[in-house]
Amino acid sequence: MKAIYFEQYGPPEVLSLRELPAPVPGAGEVRIKVRASSVNAADWHIMRADPFIARLMFGLLKPRFHLLGLDVAGVVDEVGAGASEFKVGDEVFGCLRFPALGAFGEQVCATEDLLALKPAGVTFEEAAAVPLAGGTALRALVDHGQVKAGMKVLINGAAGGVGTFAVQIARALGAEVTAVCSERNLEQARALGATHVIDYAKEDFTRGDARYDMILAANGYHPLWAYKRALAPGGTYGMTGGQGRQMAEAVLLGKLLAIGSGKTLGSVDFKPRKSDVVYLKGLMEGGKLVAAIDRRFGLAEVPAAIAYLESGHARGKVVITV
Repeated sequence: MKAIYFEQYGPPEVLSLRELPAPVPGAGEVRIKVRASSVNAADWHIMRADPFIARLMFGLLKPRFHLLGLDVAGVVDEVGAGASEFKVGDEVFGCLRFPALGAFGEQVCATEDLLALKPAGVTFEEAAAVPLAGGTALRALVDHGQVKAGMKVLINGAAGGVGTFAVQIARALGAEVTAVCSERNLEQARALGATHVIDYAKEDFTRGDARYDMILAANGYHPLWAYKRALAPGGTYGMTGGQGRQMAEAVLLGKLLAIGSGKTLGSVDFKPRKSDVVYLKGLMEGGKLVAAIDRRFGLAEVPAAIAYLESGHARGKVVITV
């Protein structure tokens, strides 16, 4: 089979398309003939070992694991011992678990607890766009923010992968959604369900009078104290991405700055789980969640796809068609 492979950390040029042995499913696993995947920030963070702490998991001087790609959608073509939920021919999708990646390839193995049947009426590309970014948005809103109907939610970075799904999921939960993005993405945010939109180049929401029950920072940057100021009493700030400074402040200073305020400031922890994939599948089948796909690339074009995502200009998801 063909798959994207890398032997050293660095820019997209370290990636190459290789011919590799087909994987064999282990106990509780199925093998998937990959039809589509999608690019996530996690892929280039692993590729570049950025932040440096990533080397503790993936290899200090060079990568111990050589495959990339977390989101997968495809067709089961072999079932391992003890796997009973899926059969050959089933169309499935899900998010792989670190460090056993490889969705940027023609075949990949995954445990059944990471997969669900592909939603009816949804293409492989649309399904592959959802698991990691949609799951991250879901955990941020439901677990971290405990978002409920009537709450005011602001999504900073509403045009990216996590942001486009967060707008829709928050709306499905009954929240009043404010989307912050660039001018060219305002109409997309409205179409996805945002009640209010803010062009970040023209307005700094942290200096306004509005207060929010939950702020999800999926991109961009504001000082942590500014996010805190924009929260309503008892409000929650959750960081899922953005500039390195934003990530560091949320992880290192969030709990400290929140002391005595009654507010919660921190990063969002995400781990792939079946219940999230099933929940997202239900939203898609109910017409409440769609994948905003910006561009599609072929398997051999994964380096270009990652470079495009790194440029910061992607609107929604970047998909790999296998």
